[in-house]
Amino acid sequence: MGQLKVLITNHFLRGRTGSELYVCELAKSLMSRGHTPIVYSPQLGASARELRNATVPVVDSLAALASAPDLIHGQHHVETMAALLRFPNTPAIFVCHGWAPWEETPPKHPRILRYVAVDDTCRDRLVCESDVSDESVSVILNSVDMEEFQPRTALPLKPTKALIFSNGASESTHVGAVREACRRTHLTLDVIGAEAGRVSLRPQEILGQYDIVFAKARCALEALAVGSAVVLCDTTGVGPMVTTGEMDQLRRLNFGVRTLQNDLNPKVLEKEIRRYDAEDATEVSRRIRDRAGRETVIDQFVTLYDEVISEFKTTSRDPDGEARAEALYLQELVKHLEESRNTLLNSQTFRLRNRIVNAPFAATLLRALIRRF
Repeated sequence: MGQLKVLITNHFLRGRTGSELYVCELAKSLMSRGHTPIVYSPQLGASARELRNATVPVVDSLAALASAPDLIHGQHHVETMAALLRFPNTPAIFVCHGWAPWEETPPKHPRILRYVAVDDTCRDRLVCESDVSDESVSVILNSVDMEEFQPRTALPLKPTKALIFSNGASESTHVGAVREACRRTHLTLDVIGAEAGRVSLRPQEILGQYDIVFAKARCALEALAVGSAVVLCDTTGVGPMVTTGEMDQLRRLNFGVRTLQNDLNPKVLEKEIRRYDAEDATEVSRRIRDRAGRETVIDQFVTLYDEVISEFKTTSRDPDGEARAEALYLQELVKHLEESRNTLLNSQTFRLRNRIVNAPFAATLLRALIRRF
């Protein structure tokens, strides 16, 4: 169909979470192919600066766009619906990245002609919980820029160095359990992630230094591409060591939340560490590099864009149906905001009540201490 102007939405562009990095890589890849990506997010920061440095247009207000895009690549429902309302003659797709987050709830609108899930878990959210038809859903698995994430040197027969690679990693989540498992198996352990206060802007230059990486989802995929052995692990639980026998099934689940079914227990982690096999991990990496390259995913998206734009040109419009969908969305949004407000007020009231109830006890304790000393 030629060059396309694609408006990509995201809830925020201020850090290095999965969807932010996804947007950055998608936009830059589209631009390299001669398309015009424009990224909209109401919350801008480091990721937005990275995009602008790559000469990708970034806006925090849709009023800044003087002309309509050819297609809306929607991510996160509020921003997707804002774009649909701003450009009433533009078709859209919606991409769901997560099983649980409220922001990933798929909006319903007649001009969203296709939904994309990044794994089978998200597909189930769309089809089984959100009344999205099977026919309108595609699964486009996550990918890695293989030019950036180059293979490491050969893995040792026995691992010695391990890494937790997770933005959620902290002493209050899973670091303690992993550290104990590493102690039992004589592994040194480092941690990279936002909560740990050690963010790596270029993990591709670090991952190859580690024999075993504890990670999930995108982080796991990047570590596998580099050639580290990976134990699936994050704040919610523990999954298996990724082996050749399980790789295809685990990748269909994005190495994500559905794979983390075991408790955060050092014994469970120790068992997975002892499954380390340098030869098998190297074969896993070879297969990931062969099947999970970024260009294949961009091909799939560009083909999908073309299909949606062509279909929209021949589809009869239903202005009243669009208005009903928009009104229903706003009604549901108000309900959610009201519920969130009430929850916040109740929690604040509870904390205030505790302070009031505990105040006499605190005063009595203080007087007793004064008398004693």
